[in-house]
Amino acid sequence: MREALAWAAAGRGRVHELFLTTDATTRHRELVRAAVDAGVPISTVTEKAAAALSETVTPQGLVAVCSLVDVPLATALAPGVRLVAVLHGVADPGNAGTVVRVADAAGADAVIFAGDTVDPHNGKCVRASTGSVFHLPIARVRDAGEAFAACRDAGLRLVAADGYAPEDLVTADLRGDLAVPTGWVFGSEAHGLPDEVVAGLDAALKVPIYGGAESLNLATAAAVCLYASARAQRA
Repeated sequence: MREALAWAAAGRGRVHELFLTTDATTRHRELVRAAVDAGVPISTVTEKAAAALSETVTPQGLVAVCSLVDVPLATALAPGVRLVAVLHGVADPGNAGTVVRVADAAGADAVIFAGDTVDPHNGKCVRASTGSVFHLPIARVRDAGEAFAACRDAGLRLVAADGYAPEDLVTADLRGDLAVPTGWVFGSEAHGLPDEVVAGLDAALKVPIYGGAESLNLATAAAVCLYASARAQRA
């Protein structure tokens, strides 16, 4: 809620209404005061209503209704972008939200939801982002080709995170490839990126696995890739 209020105060969106249970009003007095100061209408609801609104097993009794967070692709890819995460065909909202959180932590400039990727406004996605959906620009584009073309026009080198790539992250880093403006493209949890998508990108890299694990999950791989680029770009 703090992130949503700050996002609205910055003129990037609007918090339309806040629903709270009686207990939540007592627990979150500072948030309620901040919402009142911001002119947000507040309604008291029952525990049952709060549970239905929040769609969680253990609701906190506080639900905010906000404007949509996504922005036009051109806004997300503003001049000067250097690090962007592109989600292609990611179906699990928890993983998508976690990647948004990772991208935010790594200092990425934007996250693009491309193709048949889950809606960034999905409740589980928003919760998994732990507020990061309010911190950095998020765009969604049904046509993945349009997203890739816009990234290239913005000066980004498109790199597929692919567990079967012939080259790994360490080799690319030593060569200096990660220091350039980069759009990392991440695929679905079960199948990764389609071969034709990988073939159409500028490069493909895998995260080296030194132990016995077969693979990394999407959010972990995204964290490794995005932080590798963030470190290289700041070196």
